[in-house]
Amino acid sequence: MNKVVRDVREAVADVQDGATIMMGGFGLCGIPENLVAAIRDKGVSNLTIISNNAGVDGFGLGLLLENRQIRKMISTYVGENQLFEKLVLSGELEVELVPQGTFAERIRAGGAGVAGFFTPTGYGTLIAEGKETREFDGRMYVLERGLTADFAFVKAWKGDRWGNLVYRKTARNFNPVMATAGRVTIAEVEHLVEVGALEPDSIHTPAIYVQRIFQGKDYIKRIEKRTVRKAGSI
Repeated sequence: MNKVVRDVREAVADVQDGATIMMGGFGLCGIPENLVAAIRDKGVSNLTIISNNAGVDGFGLGLLLENRQIRKMISTYVGENQLFEKLVLSGELEVELVPQGTFAERIRAGGAGVAGFFTPTGYGTLIAEGKETREFDGRMYVLERGLTADFAFVKAWKGDRWGNLVYRKTARNFNPVMATAGRVTIAEVEHLVEVGALEPDSIHTPAIYVQRIFQGKDYIKRIEKRTVRKAGSI
């Protein structure tokens, strides 16, 4: 039951070229920084990344984009990364943009073993092109497929040696649901604790979903957009 690996390099040892990886977090909050850096250093390529965001230039997934390690991204919001835009426009990067609610539900469905579901979101737009549509009670719906991945990389606040995880605030966005949808879920945590140290009712991801866990380090916790009041303003 002890799922602790020695370090991040051991955690990603079997990640190969062409893998599909889910990356938890929202913006720059709750992203698996250590795992992203390890993938950069490992040099695997032709990756499909499923992530709400595309990171920013020089940080997060921006590191993998700089190395041209990503072939395709399935995302919802990619507007903070200038390199991402350049790669898409030049044809070096394939992108599948998904409405955020649909994105979350596709991952939840994949983790629950649901092959697909109908949603009204996107009907009549480019989102629905090439997809099955159907009418329910006078309203048109689009068939969306569940999402799964070879690996799910998640970042938690605390975790125990069995793999039970607790997230903190905004870091709960996408991390818990992605943990259910990866064939292999790897968790990096700020605090690795002994079994029994976590209050059972506070656990967000049960250990059954986690295959590997390790103690993260050197977290930067960058601010995505800094807004300050101008001098002299009220």
